Amino acid sequence: MPHLTCQLVRTPAELALCDALIIPGGESTTMALLARINGLLEPLKEYVKAKPVWGTCAGAILLAESIEGGKKGGQELLGGMSVKIGRNGFGSQIDSFEASLMFSSEAKTLTERSEEFIGVFIRAPVVLSVLDDPSRPTPHVLAKIAPQALPQSDGSVNVTNLQDDPRTIVALRQGNLVLTTFHPELTRDDRFHEYFVRDVVVPSLPTPSMT
Repeated sequence: MPHLTCQLVRTPAELALCDALIIPGGESTTMALLARINGLLEPLKEYVKAKPVWGTCAGAILLAESIEGGKKGGQELLGGMSVKIGRNGFGSQIDSFEASLMFSSEAKTLTERSEEFIGVFIRAPVVLSVLDDPSRPTPHVLAKIAPQALPQSDGSVNVTNLQDDPRTIVALRQGNLVLTTFHPELTRDDRFHEYFVRDVVVPSLPTPSMT
């Protein structure tokens, strides 16, 4: 594993120093507005096309192709992932909750440990649909929650089998882009951080020259 350093990103110059990026939770509309004001929005849109990016909660919203429940006047997105996201899909702040995650067998780094992973969902978005876009890499589900943890349907998702409800998807990878609708950083379990570094970031790094 290579030595990694962290860099706060507020400007295009700081972004250019990074081999990968994590977009944290927060308020996605405000984040997009500040990125626009600081000349960072367009560089970010180009960055997600070429570099590993992980968006959590609000970051997941920004990586979506489209959203529902956006604020009046619309919201700028970075795009990059073939998903439609519902903002605050699990409700308001008082509806925040914790739930056990079920990992996909494809995410080997996440399944190397047998202990339960508890996801922390704070005013969390939901995946409303995974879009078909042959021009992009195939999306792969990394983790789901049980259908019983879902909010009562408002009609935005029409499924007959709750197991097929896209809202159960809480972690997804598409190429070098990863989204989680929960907050992995609020637990002591570092499996998602390890997964992003080992399985997404490191393989994307240039191979050191042997000369």
